[in-house]
Amino acid sequence: MQRKLPQSNLYLREEELRRGVELLYFAYRDFTSDPDEILAQSRFGRAHHRVLYFVGRNPGTTVSGLLSLLRITKQSLSRVLGQLVEEGYIQQDAGLEDRRQRLLHLTDKGKAFEKELFASQRDRVAEAYKRAGPEAVAGFWEVLLNIVDGDERDTVLRQIEK
Repeated sequence: MQRKLPQSNLYLREEELRRGVELLYFAYRDFTSDPDEILAQSRFGRAHHRVLYFVGRNPGTTVSGLLSLLRITKQSLSRVLGQLVEEGYIQQDAGLEDRRQRLLHLTDKGKAFEKELFASQRDRVAEAYKRAGPEAVAGFWEVLLNIVDGDERDTVLRQIEK
């Protein structure tokens, strides 16, 4: 039997805000646990997962585009990207107009690995969506979007609407 959390019109009270933050922490913990197990077998971590995911969603993205999207340092991306390229998950191609640009694509091996990682999260999210219903899902998306920094919301909306 699904336990429903009590609804409250006092959602801006400290205790209610803490409840929401805690739920985000616990949801993130469990959302990442399945792919973490898969990643550990390849000696990769969450940063590798994010790079694989967003290169897969944005084939041909540049290194600078990925840096902007992920908001990580060049040094962090360089280490992670280097491993993924070296192990054959991502290929880098020179840009057509600017040969200094590095365009990133998942290899077949990278696509298969990203698909496996995504499947573990897709199933968890799909089940949560089914249990919550369409109205709750729409509200959840709205809350998440409003957590994103205001100046980044349009970028995020463009990304998720691909």
